[in-house]
Amino acid sequence: MDKGKSNNGNNPGEVKYRGVRPRKWGKYSAEIRDVDNGGARVWLGTYDTAIQAARSYDMAAYAKRGHFAILNFPEEYNLPPTSSHSSSSSSSSSSSSSASERNGKEVFEFEYLDDSVLDELLDNYVERNKKNGGK
Repeated sequence: MDKGKSNNGNNPGEVKYRGVRPRKWGKYSAEIRDVDNGGARVWLGTYDTAIQAARSYDMAAYAKRGHFAILNFPEEYNLPPTSSHSSSSSSSSSSSSSASERNGKEVFEFEYLDDSVLDELLDNYVERNKKNGGK
């Protein structure tokens, strides 16, 4: 198996790709979060395999974030070797992060998070922005 991801892309219980969720009827949906719109999910489509859905997510993430995007298949985008996308031996069930300075701000890049953790983080972000008047 590759980096803890599904080995064949056809077992709904085994999906481990970023931005991919299994559907009840055996297909896979792809979506990405729009941080500029309060973390709203942006629908990318429904696909026959998890790998197809993961590639759709990668295209959207790369178009939106460029070389800062965290991708399912970073090797397909010729990212610089110093990128945080270097191969990792960590299991997909764990989460890891790295912090770096970009434009004077501390930026955390999360390698893998459960959807509920992402939802909670985005909810906190939205609530904090509401309290601060959208700043």
